[in-house]
Amino acid sequence: MASPTPGTLHVTPATLQDWSVVRGWAAEEGWNPGASDAPAFFAQDPEGFFLGRIDGEPVSAVSVVNYSDRYAFLGFYLVRPDLRGRGHGLATWRAGLAHAGARAVGLDGVPDQQDNYRRSGFSLAYRTARYVGESGPAGAPAPDVVPAARVDPAALAAYDSACHHAERPRFLVPWLTTPGHRALVRVVDGRLTGYGVVRPAEDEARIGPLFADTPADAAALLDALAAEARAFGSPRIAIDMPEANPAAAALAAERGLEPTFETARMYTGEVRPVARERVFGVTTLELG
Repeated sequence: MASPTPGTLHVTPATLQDWSVVRGWAAEEGWNPGASDAPAFFAQDPEGFFLGRIDGEPVSAVSVVNYSDRYAFLGFYLVRPDLRGRGHGLATWRAGLAHAGARAVGLDGVPDQQDNYRRSGFSLAYRTARYVGESGPAGAPAPDVVPAARVDPAALAAYDSACHHAERPRFLVPWLTTPGHRALVRVVDGRLTGYGVVRPAEDEARIGPLFADTPADAAALLDALAAEARAFGSPRIAIDMPEANPAAAALAAERGLEPTFETARMYTGEVRPVARERVFGVTTLELG
């Protein structure tokens, strides 16, 4: 293969080791990336991460992770601040989207990019707000909230699938078990009624997903996850809640969490329906 022309952008698949640079960029943008997210991201689609380089120096990034033969999700669309406005982002974007092929693609777009996404064929589905606040005083955990390892993995995967546009077992297993990630479920009368994960991040501990049958199930899980955050030294939590489920914002208000910034969930085509009333917190803005 010929070497890239000096001074030009060259976009290639990124490795897990490369992604530490991108995580740093995301932290500088205030996205509060999880401390140990990348292995689970790469487990789902190790070929879905792209880095643009000029003379070997990383300058741009995007991820387009294929979940199924019908659905992909775009995230981590970043260009180094000192090199913006030169077309590097668009070139990187196009290289990433090519990986999705004919799949419908989803993303969570920041406000200043949403018009660009519309011009690229994305349509608004709903908005998502990040809620942040103190994790609250320690209390007695609900007796029916237990570690996720205690339930049948197939039942948990089925519950997750009902709340996501595609099955994602390759992602789910490491997301639940990565060191530092705390995964909890609620089981009522022998039936799984929700689950959630909290993990350390750059600033506040991040909760995601938070999937639950009812607001009461979601509240029990949220309180238990906040307690886990306190246990690993984070007095504050952050959770990304979709406006498509109004009960999510009501729960945030009850717990004293404040909205900080907003994104727009957008798609390029039809996606498999999900149980929106169960989605109290999305998994990540970076990976859907």
